[in-house]
Amino acid sequence: MTNDTYIQQNRHASVEALALKGASEGVDLPYCLQQIKGWQTACRKLPRWAETEGLVYPPALSMEQCSSEKTATYKQSLAARLLPADKRRAMADLTGGLGVDFSFLAPLFREAHYVERLPELCRIARHNLPLLGLSHAEVHEADSAAFAASMPGMDLVFADPARRDANGRRTVWLEHCTPDMTMLQPLLMDRTTVMMVKLSPMLDITRALQQLKGVAEVHVLSVEGECRELLLVAVAGHEGTPTYHCVELSRHPYAFSGMPSGCPRDCTATLSGYLYEPGAAVLKAGMQDATCARWPLQKLHPNSHLYTGSHPLPHYPGRMFRIVDCYDFSKQDIKRMLGCLQKANLTVRNFPSSADELRRRLKLKDGGHDYLFATTLADGRHVLIHCQRPSAT
Repeated sequence: MTNDTYIQQNRHASVEALALKGASEGVDLPYCLQQIKGWQTACRKLPRWAETEGLVYPPALSMEQCSSEKTATYKQSLAARLLPADKRRAMADLTGGLGVDFSFLAPLFREAHYVERLPELCRIARHNLPLLGLSHAEVHEADSAAFAASMPGMDLVFADPARRDANGRRTVWLEHCTPDMTMLQPLLMDRTTVMMVKLSPMLDITRALQQLKGVAEVHVLSVEGECRELLLVAVAGHEGTPTYHCVELSRHPYAFSGMPSGCPRDCTATLSGYLYEPGAAVLKAGMQDATCARWPLQKLHPNSHLYTGSHPLPHYPGRMFRIVDCYDFSKQDIKRMLGCLQKANLTVRNFPSSADELRRRLKLKDGGHDYLFATTLADGRHVLIHCQRPSAT
C-alpha cells in the first residue's frame, strides 16, 4: 500500500487509534499520521485547504499555531481596502511559515514573494502554493532581514514575527520577536506603501505604538469571544493617532471602530432594562468606554466594564442581556435568589471574590439560560445581577 492510499483510506479515522494499530506494509506511518492529522485540523480551521487535494501538512503544532481561514480572509479584505487594484503590483511575506496568510494575500497581487529561512517549510510551500492556485508565487529560502536589505519596492509587506526570545521562551515584547520589527521597520517603510504586522494578542498595544512609527490602524481580531490576533498597519507618510478596529469573526460577528476614550464622568448605581458586556476585542483595544459615546449607555463603575441601557442594541460589540433582577449580599436577598436559581453562568467583574469562590459559596451549578454578573456599582455596592439573553426569553 502506498502512503497516499493509506492517507485517503484513513483520513477520517482517529490518529491515536491508527498509531496503536501500527503500519501497513510499505507505509511510512509517522508521515501518514502527520498528514491525516493535518487534514483533520484543516477541515476545522482551513476549509479551503482541506478541499484542495494533494497538500502536504507540517507537524501538528504548526497547524494549531497557524492563522485560521477566518483571520486570513480578514487580512485579505483589509489589504484589498488599503490598496486599490491598480496599486497591487507586488507583496512580500517576510515570515512565510506554513503560508496560510500568504495564500490569502498573494492572489491580490501580480507578484508575490514568500520568504522563509527554514528549508523544510520552503519545500512544503513550493509543493503547496501551485496547488492553491498561486503559480506566480516566488519562494525565497532566506532570512527576512537579509531579504529586506535587497528587496525591491513592494506595495505590501506582511510579517508575523516569531514570538520567542533568544532562549526559546515565549515573549510578547515586540523587540524580542524574530525578526525585530522595531529595527527592521525603517528599512521596510522606505520600500513599501503598507506594512502589516501580525502580533500576539497579549502584546501591550500602547507600548507597540510607541515602538512602531506611522501606524494608521490597529485591528484586534477575536473568534468565538477569544482574542486571536493583533494587527498593526503602518502606512508610508502617515502621521497622527491610529484608528482602532475591534472585530469578532464568529457566528455572532461585530465590528466596532473609533478611538479609545476615557471613563465616562458619571457612572451609575441604577440599572436600566439591559446589561451590556463588551466583547474581548473591544476590551483588549481599550475601546469599551467609547461605546457610551456611540450608544445611550451608562457604566456601572469605573473598574467594572459593564454597562446598562434602557433599550436593546442588537449591534452592540459584545453581549446583550435582559436584566431580570438584582441582589445584594444580605441573607434575605441571597435566599430569595437561590429560591429561583439552581444553576447559572457566572461572570465576575470588579468583585472581591473569584468566580470559583463565589460559586462554591452560593452552591450554584454551572450552565443553563440564566446569567449572574457579580460586580460593583458606582455607589460601591457589591451585587449579583441576574440576566437572560433576549433570545432565551
